[in-house]
Amino acid sequence: MRTRRAALAAIAASASLALTLSACGQNSEGGSEEKAGSAKGGTIGIAMPTKSSERWISDGKNVVKDLQAKGYKTKLVYGEDDPDQQVSQIENLITQGVKGLIIAAIDNKSLNNVLQQAADAKIPVISYDRLILGTKNVDYYASFDNEKVGRLQAGYIVDKLGLKSGKGPFNIELFAGSNDDNNTRYFFNGAMSVLQPYIDSKKLVVKSGQSKLTQATTLRWDGATAQKRMEDILTSKYTSGRVDAVLSPYDGISIGIISALRSDGYGTASKPLPVITGQDAELASVKSIIAGQQTQTVYKDLRKLAEVATNMVDDALNGKKPEINDTKSYDNGTKVVPAYLLQPVSVDKSNYQKVLIDGGYYTADQVK
Repeated sequence: MRTRRAALAAIAASASLALTLSACGQNSEGGSEEKAGSAKGGTIGIAMPTKSSERWISDGKNVVKDLQAKGYKTKLVYGEDDPDQQVSQIENLITQGVKGLIIAAIDNKSLNNVLQQAADAKIPVISYDRLILGTKNVDYYASFDNEKVGRLQAGYIVDKLGLKSGKGPFNIELFAGSNDDNNTRYFFNGAMSVLQPYIDSKKLVVKSGQSKLTQATTLRWDGATAQKRMEDILTSKYTSGRVDAVLSPYDGISIGIISALRSDGYGTASKPLPVITGQDAELASVKSIIAGQQTQTVYKDLRKLAEVATNMVDDALNGKKPEINDTKSYDNGTKVVPAYLLQPVSVDKSNYQKVLIDGGYYTADQVK
């Protein structure tokens, strides 16, 4: 009897294992099917701002890959820089029963109502790279040290112009990110903490007079908008003299600025391009740096950011406290959001090979 019972138990165990393995197969969306009795296998909603930027496409792919590796299904949506569309997308994700949300906001003040719906449904919310403002219903924030990004950009300008050794005066123009992105303030303030003393001492001169954040913002981080503003500045303020440096907060903006400068005759032996910063190490800008056009970018390893965000939502869904390293800096107006901040790296022609190629972010063929 024991032998027969043992045999029946073995058969039952085998059948159970087969069913479990079958349940871990791929569904039509590429995610894993749900495992009974576990948060794993549930669907995580991912809301990204736009496909018009290379970096957000990479972010989306990285987050999906990491979540699926942890056993979750995923629904990835892009709002195409339309705040209303993003709100509608998040509402749909909540209605569809997602277990968690990872959101890179288009307009960081537009999500209050929809995130109350998420809270009512007990859905944890991870604010991804852009801090969501004005709501208590954001659980964690995954990003980089955003003030340091600005300090790296400004410090690079200081070093390239030789300002510490007393050189100058030089002409500089200042650009900032979108006014509805909380990171814009951190980037700009970080940069100005380095540049302002040289502006005050007149070693740096902003010929346009546009030195305040409200004057320098670029809606939706749009390169064409930045190009038009740079063209207007060149036409109105640089009938004489030249631009020696441009503080640009993002590679897409940098490309627009370079287009305006080249149209104005910059980029020749007699009129070289100014020092131009950037951010995100987008492929087009890395190629531009190698070609001697854009001067610098700030590299943020999006693979690591995706890993942090997926770990956060995974821990939150499984009763664990996510790892954080900042509990003071990111006040969204309603609460201080606990954050994990990664470190950015300055990249130019001298170190792109070591940082980006040897680090596996790009291949040598990609940057040719």
